[in-house]
Amino acid sequence: MAGNFWQSSHHQQWMLDKQDLIRDRQHDLNILSEEEYQKIFNFFASIIQVLGEQLKLRQQVIATATVYFKRFYARNSLMCIDPLLLAPTCVFLASKVEEFGVISNSRLITTCQTVIKNKFSYAYGQQEFPYRTTHILECEFYLLENLDCCLIVYQPYRPLLLFVQDIGQDDQLLTYAWRIVNDSLRTDVSLLYPPYQIAIGALHIACVMLGKENLKPWFAELNVDMDKIQEIVRSIINLYEMWKSYDEKKEIQQLLAKMPKPKPAPQR
Repeated sequence: MAGNFWQSSHHQQWMLDKQDLIRDRQHDLNILSEEEYQKIFNFFASIIQVLGEQLKLRQQVIATATVYFKRFYARNSLMCIDPLLLAPTCVFLASKVEEFGVISNSRLITTCQTVIKNKFSYAYGQQEFPYRTTHILECEFYLLENLDCCLIVYQPYRPLLLFVQDIGQDDQLLTYAWRIVNDSLRTDVSLLYPPYQIAIGALHIACVMLGKENLKPWFAELNVDMDKIQEIVRSIINLYEMWKSYDEKKEIQQLLAKMPKPKPAPQR
C-alpha cells in the first residue's frame, strides 16, 4: 500500500480527465441524457449504501465500494455488466480490501434479496434479486481486471477530520461536512479530484449552510487551487438541485427500462 496519496495508484492511474470521462460514456449517452445517466447512478449508489448499512459495514467500506462502481463504469458501458450485479460485487470486494472481513456468500445474497424486496420494490416491483454466489464471484474477477488491481482508495474522511481539527473542533461543522462528503459519492468528483480537495469543497458548502462567515480567513490561507474547489462545490450543488425536482420512486422504473442492458441475461 502506498504511503501517501501522491505515490498511490489512486493518484497515478485513477485521477481521470473530465473530457475522457465524457468520451468513454458516449455509448451510454447516445441512449440516455446526461441527467438520466446521473439519476441511474444515484439509484445504484443508494443500493450500495443501503446494502452496506444492512451488512453493518463502516462508511469507509461503503464509500470504497461506490468508488469501485463508478470506476468500472467510467471505462465500461452499462451494457457490460448489469449494475444490479456489480453493486453487491463492489461491496463484497471493498469489505475485503478495507479489512472489514469477508462477508459470507450466503449472507450477501440473502441481504441483496431482502434489500431489493423491502427497500427498492418501487423500482423492481415483485422481481426477485436474480443473481447467485457464482455470478458475484465471476463478476469479482472481471471487476478486479477492470480496476487493474488498483484497490486502495483514498477517501476525503481523514483529511476532513484533520481540517476540522485545524479549524478548532466543531462537531456541527464536521457532521454537515461528513454528510456532504457522503453525498459527493453520487457525483463524479471522486474520479476527478484528490480527496483533500473534496474535503475542502464539503467544508466550504457546510460553512455556507451554517453561516460560518468567520472561517473565510481559514480558507483564504489554504494553499490550494480554489478554482478546483469551486468545481467540486458546483458538482455537489448540482446534485442537490437535481434532488429538488426528482421523484425517484416515480421515475426510476422508466429509467431502468431505458438503460442499456447486457446480453444475454443470467441463467436463473
